[in-house]
Amino acid sequence: MKELPASARAVVIGGGIIGCSTAYHLAKLGWTDTVLLERKKLTSGTTFHAAGLVGQLRTSANITQLLGYSVDLYKRLEAETGLGTGWKMNGGLRLACNEERWAEVRRQATTARSFGLEMELLTPKQAQDLWPLMTIDDLVGAAFLPTDGQANPSDITQALARGATMAGAAIFEDTEVTDLEIDAGRIRAVVTARGRIECERVVVCAGQWTRAFAARFGVNVPLVPMEHQYLITEAFGVPSNLPTLRDPDRLTYYKEEVGGLVMGGYEPNPAPWAVSGIPEGFHYSLLDPDLGRFEQIMELALGRVPALQTAGVRQLLNGPESFTPDGNFILGEAPALRNFFIGAGFNAFGIASAGGAGMALAEWVTKGEPPFDLWPVDIRRFGRPHFDADWIRRRTVEAYGKHYAMAWPSEEHSSGRPFRTSPLYERLKAQGACFGEKLGWERPNWFADLSAGETPQDVYTFGRPNWFAAVAREHRAVRERAVIFDQTSFAKFALKGRDAERALSWIAANNVARKPGSVIYTQMLNDHGGIECDLTAARIADDEYYIVTGTGFATHDFDWIARNIPAGLDATLKDVTEDWSVLVLMGPRSRSILQKLTDDDVSNEGFPFGTVRNITVAGLAVRAMRITYVGELGWELHLPVAGAAAVYDALMQAGRAEELANAGYRALETCRLEKAYRAWGSDVGPDHTPVEAGLAWAVKTGGQADFRGRAAVERQLAEGVRKMLVCFVPDDPETVLFGRETIYRNGERAGWLTSGGFGHTIGKAIGLGYVRNRAGVDADYVRSAAYELDVGGQRLPCTSHLAPLYDPSGKRIRS
Repeated sequence: MKELPASARAVVIGGGIIGCSTAYHLAKLGWTDTVLLERKKLTSGTTFHAAGLVGQLRTSANITQLLGYSVDLYKRLEAETGLGTGWKMNGGLRLACNEERWAEVRRQATTARSFGLEMELLTPKQAQDLWPLMTIDDLVGAAFLPTDGQANPSDITQALARGATMAGAAIFEDTEVTDLEIDAGRIRAVVTARGRIECERVVVCAGQWTRAFAARFGVNVPLVPMEHQYLITEAFGVPSNLPTLRDPDRLTYYKEEVGGLVMGGYEPNPAPWAVSGIPEGFHYSLLDPDLGRFEQIMELALGRVPALQTAGVRQLLNGPESFTPDGNFILGEAPALRNFFIGAGFNAFGIASAGGAGMALAEWVTKGEPPFDLWPVDIRRFGRPHFDADWIRRRTVEAYGKHYAMAWPSEEHSSGRPFRTSPLYERLKAQGACFGEKLGWERPNWFADLSAGETPQDVYTFGRPNWFAAVAREHRAVRERAVIFDQTSFAKFALKGRDAERALSWIAANNVARKPGSVIYTQMLNDHGGIECDLTAARIADDEYYIVTGTGFATHDFDWIARNIPAGLDATLKDVTEDWSVLVLMGPRSRSILQKLTDDDVSNEGFPFGTVRNITVAGLAVRAMRITYVGELGWELHLPVAGAAAVYDALMQAGRAEELANAGYRALETCRLEKAYRAWGSDVGPDHTPVEAGLAWAVKTGGQADFRGRAAVERQLAEGVRKMLVCFVPDDPETVLFGRETIYRNGERAGWLTSGGFGHTIGKAIGLGYVRNRAGVDADYVRSAAYELDVGGQRLPCTSHLAPLYDPSGKRIRS
């Protein structure tokens, strides 16, 4: 047995397909002293029993791109390494058995076109021609993606391993990692049963073992092993070129294998595995089949593929797979430990993801950043509820059971709720609040009119939903009177210290070196000018800032700020989210209401926009910030949690004559779209710069102060950009937009919508999206064209706008 090296540049832990792909890509990037350690044998964890379907389309353009990279890699891997992979690009079919599913499939086809994939919509007979084994009596239609395929997971893994060693990496099987040496928050070495390897970077790709291993070092990886079953038949003449098939209404999937079929599915009553821990020595192991749970899948499959009734059964396989609470996998550098990277939790599509995931991890390790924005799978999307093992398990069980369920727009999870609540939860619930959940927080989405018999419950659809009228009421109240939003769930940080201004001035793109009492809207940029954070910073004192960001970005933004405080500066960041409630009073009558409850001057002269003041409201101390995300006069009232209920009650009492109303997050969204306010994670992110997003006005260029990303922004200002964020309004007022609809400029595909919704003031749908052109985009380029949006396969004419559609006086702005 060969000896372990004394040192390595990076150590990959785990010899499944993700680990081998990561080692392959690290070596290809020149890190030839990469070492991969596998406690048993390559593929012996869960890779060996994966089904091997390779699909590409996801709801994120970048995750779709990542999976597309996997396909490109698998095409060439056999020629490169000399090892077979079982790769076949035989395409993938997806069926629709009812009109709502057909609406979903048509929307998916639009998304595919937006992301550069050509998904064909087929009649039932056309689908049967491609997959003659199936019955089509209940089919409405189908979609076919020609570049999807299938592979042999173990063969691809071995090919990746050979490719890694050919490029210089070293792989050691039967080598268990027992510990890490960590000094002052930095990894110094990996300790194994066979010796010690000095290194500074570790990539954990240990599948279902990842959570327990990472937890030993303070890193939280929320995944749950779940039992997953599929059937392998004997050969019965199945053509080798048969596409993979997904039949979500029957919860099943199929692929050809050696003249027979693999058939599996996602039952609504799944079973978590190893709740008390994975058994010692578990490898190359399967679980006993659960015939009772699989019977429901089998009955559904027989209705689609009658030949299964007489086909011989070679094996009913039950193996554990790692699933996550939101159905997306987990990549990236852990916020709790520098140079500790994770690639795990692949929700049974690890084979499809492995090529791209390994590439992305390798770039993250070697370059300090991913190749593109990977927020949907970034480990920093998790937060407080994801430390609770019971909560994770309940939510993951729900996510698994919904694997093939309808992907409804705006759908909320139901498990593990309520988990985190504001002091107003019971009050708002009694007034008809229909709550959504974000990072464990209960947040009012909309309010039912209980006196009119409305029920505060979502009914999902691809058309106009049951909350449409309620949100319209709240929207009008924002524009015409006043509302209260409970935004206690905001993430809130305190940055304190003698050098707080110097630190934040480097991290923030806008000018934060303003006098105490100022509120600054700012982005935080990477070296390419991409927007890593989009938030507000209120200067409370010479040595303190109060930073407020979105609920779901708590871990991400805290990590970004903390990592970018220059070494040696006296500036400390603290999460104070739990200390503060936030009541947001908005609307043209908000000043009148607030003035009734305070002796402080809240006039425009006494309390200008973009300022923060400590005022007394109903006898309680409040940190009031005059700022808006809806485009109306208003304040964010930040106050200790203990006083929230009293201030809320006082506001509602004082506002009774002004017709003050409650409003939820869905009205907030409709209002922000009319003002074209950007949302991080959809309209802006690490792949978008302030110049491209129309936010250059919020960047402190021209002065002497340097900041991260400055050079990239100034270069774009001088040279121009290749994409620009534009607002689109379909001509037809009945159009429903969700985002990802394809933008056509003069008949040519030019981008896709990053977000979509309805503007109740203008009475039409609104979409935001980037118009793209490699030769450059400017305002004249945008204006000098006719536009259409592809909505579920229909081209609909629309108008483009470079200015907001609404101003506070109620006038529509035409561009």
